[in-house]
Amino acid sequence: MLIVLSPAKRLDFSEPDPALPATTRRFVEDTASLAVTTRRQTKADLRRLMGISEDLARLNQERFKAFDAEALDTGVQAAFAFAGDVYQGLEARTLDTPGLAFAQDHLRILSGFYGMLRPLDRIQPYRLEMGTRLRTRRGQSLYDFWGDRISKQLNADLDGHAHPVVVNLASQEYFGAVDAKALRVPVVTPHFREQKDGESRIISFFAKKARGTMARFAIDERIDDPESLKAFDRDGYRFDKAASTNTDWIFTR
Repeated sequence: MLIVLSPAKRLDFSEPDPALPATTRRFVEDTASLAVTTRRQTKADLRRLMGISEDLARLNQERFKAFDAEALDTGVQAAFAFAGDVYQGLEARTLDTPGLAFAQDHLRILSGFYGMLRPLDRIQPYRLEMGTRLRTRRGQSLYDFWGDRISKQLNADLDGHAHPVVVNLASQEYFGAVDAKALRVPVVTPHFREQKDGESRIISFFAKKARGTMARFAIDERIDDPESLKAFDRDGYRFDKAASTNTDWIFTR
């Protein structure tokens, strides 16, 4: 089983304990190629592409110019670097060494710039959302750029797993980069809903945090069989069997 998360816009590059392990990211040549394109973008380009302020455009232009494609042993491990709502639920900085090792084998983070990351892969600061319509030599968007590469890596990473299933805890924007035709394994997508006055609905902030919390639940409980995720009960959520299907699992509170 592999759990797939989205990255976060907010970053925390305060260095964690240097004794913690770190690994070298994959897709090195792809990211280096993408960096050539991003380095050419003006502040106006970045504002238009990502819908961000001038200050954020300036910051990210500086990040792209500072990116060193050959510095594979610098940066912060991905699970520690992201600091958005999902990662409040994951709380990666509180994992012990065995927990980090399990996460490394069972958790993946999609990225517009890096393709797909393991939790301990080192990254440098960036912002490049997967839905960005950035023209590259491979097409008109980052979906075109990554093509079937992410799906093929997921297939490879699941080789040898007792339960070769992808648990999709990513947003639609990011999971859209997973080529369904190239993926050789089943996909299960949990959904988190809030129930009030007899109705249930998705509230983005709570749903994002719940994705990270479910990932942490899987790590803490050393869950390898997706079926065991139905026991998820943190923060008041419960599996709703009646509302669920074989591929879409509903959790309500």
